[in-house]
Amino acid sequence: MRKVLRWLLSLAILMGAVGAGATGASAAPAAPAQPDIKERVLAIPGMRFVEEQPYEGYRFLVFTYTQPVDHRHPSQGTFQQRFTLLHKATDRPTVFYTSGYNVTTAPRRSEPTQIVDGNQVSLEYRFFTPSRPQPADWSKLDIWQAASDQHRLYRALKPVYGKNWLATGGSKGGMTATYYRRFYPRDMNGTIAYVAPNDVVDKEDSAYDRFFANVGTAECRDKLNAVQHEALVRRDEIVTRYQKWADDEGQTFTVVGSADKAYENVVLDLVWAFWQYHLLKDCGDVPAPTASTDELYGFIDEISGFSAYTDQGLETYTPYYYQAGTELGSPTFATPHLAGLLRYPGIYAPRSYVPRDIPMRFHPAAMRDIDRWVRQDAQRMLFVYGQNDPWGAERFRVGKGAKDAYVYTVAGGNHGSNIAQLSAEEKAKATAEVQRWAGVSQTREPLARHDAKLDRRGIEREPVLRP
Repeated sequence: MRKVLRWLLSLAILMGAVGAGATGASAAPAAPAQPDIKERVLAIPGMRFVEEQPYEGYRFLVFTYTQPVDHRHPSQGTFQQRFTLLHKATDRPTVFYTSGYNVTTAPRRSEPTQIVDGNQVSLEYRFFTPSRPQPADWSKLDIWQAASDQHRLYRALKPVYGKNWLATGGSKGGMTATYYRRFYPRDMNGTIAYVAPNDVVDKEDSAYDRFFANVGTAECRDKLNAVQHEALVRRDEIVTRYQKWADDEGQTFTVVGSADKAYENVVLDLVWAFWQYHLLKDCGDVPAPTASTDELYGFIDEISGFSAYTDQGLETYTPYYYQAGTELGSPTFATPHLAGLLRYPGIYAPRSYVPRDIPMRFHPAAMRDIDRWVRQDAQRMLFVYGQNDPWGAERFRVGKGAKDAYVYTVAGGNHGSNIAQLSAEEKAKATAEVQRWAGVSQTREPLARHDAKLDRRGIEREPVLRP
């Protein structure tokens, strides 16, 4: 159809030129060609080009954008915030994506971008290197400042990408998309938040206890609890091996305090991480408590990851742990089957993972405000959760005041749940909703064909306290 329209337009122009020549009228000057998309973006004040990577059907470019350290006082310093642009065409809708962490500098396409066949702007979250102010004033790392980063970049790019915009992200990225909508509700035409936790009251975590009492099957729950118990029974033997591995790999434990303290965190992650990353069918891979120490060690490393609580493993995610301990909250859950085996009460908390020279103070009103707004004022928002994902135990819900807002759950799904995994009826409905918000034709399927490399949907390996 597009080829036909272009041919007809060309024919009309040709006929007009012939007609003008026949009457002796001079031909109108040709309209100037649009500048290259790279040049159009670079014409925006504060933009810097980093690199371009070829990808068929797109332009993929990496930029940085000059942002104020403090949006309330923009004269008090700036920093360079990295973002990527997956350019399709300026007459297509644009999806604003964030993971809530670092941005990947390889071409990737989020599910909403595929659904609407659009452009994608992917922004690195402030304070994740290299998008960190120097020196770092950690008090300027909060959800409002981060939302203001998105708002400012959106306003800069909107004159170039004038069609509808959608915000999206998974896990902490889904939280980020939701907070952005709360503080700047008129920017986006729709928001799609995947597996986004909503810890309204940080100290009230009974939802997680109810989740772990019912997830999967009793047989699988018992197997996981038994192997977690055995991991602490054999603690001294495994910690010796853990410390040797750390010494060999140049890994240290200054922030957490010791290999033994790090190991306690790794073991506490075990059951949660299994359900976060795996499915019920994987319960057959859980070793028996009588398994060899080699097998047990390998299973713990595969599920929880021994590198997670080393200084080197924590460093990248310091901004997240800081936010968890100041605004976002973090999960706690009962472990009666580990009674008498835990040595460090209270260690399983964000303050344990942030260097002590960075001050932290929790602000309980932040999440209450977000939750109240979503329940009462959310419009054109869609949330997707996995039935067996621990992070969904405390989730966003929409109330009577919300309009055109939806919450879907993938049966048996984990932390990688998305629209494509919903039941056929719900998938069709959610797909059409996203396309309607984007202002494109509504179908039961994504408008862009699947691309195995571009649409990679794997779950990023993250420890339990990182959504």
